[in-house]
Amino acid sequence: MTSIDFYFNAGDRLAIACRLAGKALRQKKRVLIYAAQMEVAQKIDRLLWASQAVSFIPHCYTHDPLAAATPILIAVGDTPMASPNAACEVLLNLATVCPPFFERHERLLEVVTQDDEDKLAGRARYAFYRDRGYAIRNHDLSGQEHG
Repeated sequence: MTSIDFYFNAGDRLAIACRLAGKALRQKKRVLIYAAQMEVAQKIDRLLWASQAVSFIPHCYTHDPLAAATPILIAVGDTPMASPNAACEVLLNLATVCPPFFERHERLLEVVTQDDEDKLAGRARYAFYRDRGYAIRNHDLSGQEHG
């Protein structure tokens, strides 16, 4: 069963997403970053290039020819989850809704900001997972981030 981690009170959702992707990469885990809108996917794409001072986080979109060999993948909207993506242990959700394919992954990471709309959407996702019996770990980021 997928284990779920909620990161609450994030100041900058995409900065936290980059940090979590980098951590998973250091742990030799493949990550699928799910963005419902192309605009969000493009922002995370740019941030992954520049998020580390001495290197970038290797990534590409799921439809890229290099997807099978790339540790961090970005999926947009209803991108079909082809075979290279199935091997991603970690799903990092940047959408306001639950990804329909989250149970294919060992771990699901959810980042929720302090924005009221984002909190409401996060609570709905939390309830969805909890009501289906998923184990959820909570991480309060208030006062812990600098970006």
